[in-house]
Amino acid sequence: MDFRLTEEQQAYRDSLRDFVDREIVPVAREWEHAGRYPTEIVEHLRQMGLFGLTVPAEYGGLDVDAVSFALTFEEISRGWMGIAGVIGTHSLSAWMIARHGTDDQKRRYLPELASGELRTGIGLTEPEAGSDLQGISTRAVRDGDHYVVSGTKTWITNARHAGMLPVLVKTDPAAEPRHRGMSVLLVDTASDGFTVSRDIPKLGYKGPESCEVVLDRVRVPSDALLGGVEGRGMQQALSALETGRVNVAARSVGVAQAAYDAASGYARQREAFGRPIGDFQAIQLKLADLATELQAARLMTYWAAAKLDRGERADTESSMAKLFSSEVALRASLEAMRIHGGYGYSQEFEVERLYRDAPLMAIGEGTNEILRTVIARSLQHGGLPGP
Repeated sequence: MDFRLTEEQQAYRDSLRDFVDREIVPVAREWEHAGRYPTEIVEHLRQMGLFGLTVPAEYGGLDVDAVSFALTFEEISRGWMGIAGVIGTHSLSAWMIARHGTDDQKRRYLPELASGELRTGIGLTEPEAGSDLQGISTRAVRDGDHYVVSGTKTWITNARHAGMLPVLVKTDPAAEPRHRGMSVLLVDTASDGFTVSRDIPKLGYKGPESCEVVLDRVRVPSDALLGGVEGRGMQQALSALETGRVNVAARSVGVAQAAYDAASGYARQREAFGRPIGDFQAIQLKLADLATELQAARLMTYWAAAKLDRGERADTESSMAKLFSSEVALRASLEAMRIHGGYGYSQEFEVERLYRDAPLMAIGEGTNEILRTVIARSLQHGGLPGP
């Protein structure tokens, strides 16, 4: 087993790290507190080609390997996790179209998604259906060569900047089992009846918007059915979530790294009783635990990503990586705040933002409680996964 990054992956990580330290870190705290949309940073992401992370090269994308995909979200989240959200759901949507779209859908959307000229997200969650995607109520009724779509989606990142949004709908509500009646439609956000009704106020994850979207009898051409066949929406969405969980696991590693860096740096600078607090064993033990858990989370994330790179199913591994890494991010942000003492509670230091950002990873892309059941069912059917 070789735990080293390739030379190409190392160079890619180093270029990302330089970009984050130069363009994101200096403005993250100020812009996040102001609720300012990171327009300039998003433009740099576009220029770097990062909107094309999951788009095949033949359509102008980077088509990065899964480990490099994880590196992208780890490094960006180390600077400001909210920025990762701008390309996170975009990349998930592009991956779905590249993997499941018709040839015409790929030609129509992927080049502009790769360049960032066309932005997107993904419309899965509803006010009454989050982890239970089969419980969605958004309907798509066939009317000639169109579908008429009605429903509400919530927690939609990029909703105000998306030109097209894949939306999970029920095309046959009476189907049994329920997933056979679900499909994904590629909805033009300029369509009559498509409304971004509000931005949801959030504890953290600021920068990108998270919105509620209302579809009121939106007419969607039948050729916008992802893959061209009804009843495959649930499988299409779940297959994308393997990649999505690597994304969230990597974000968690980035936040945990930022928390460790902040705590370690503060422990060297802050003095108490005439000595740096890092000289005291109580602080040393906290830092040792943080560093150990951080590295374990990183290796689990790369492990899941490497399995995707081998073309193997990785729903268990990606679930494990997301579960463990997000819990590490939560603990790391809290311990970093404790090491900072009273200053950790101040908005003048980075750790309070990390403390507000970390909980999202334990909730998003499947709550950790749901993922524990996914992992448990997998273990019942096959035992512990191999390396």
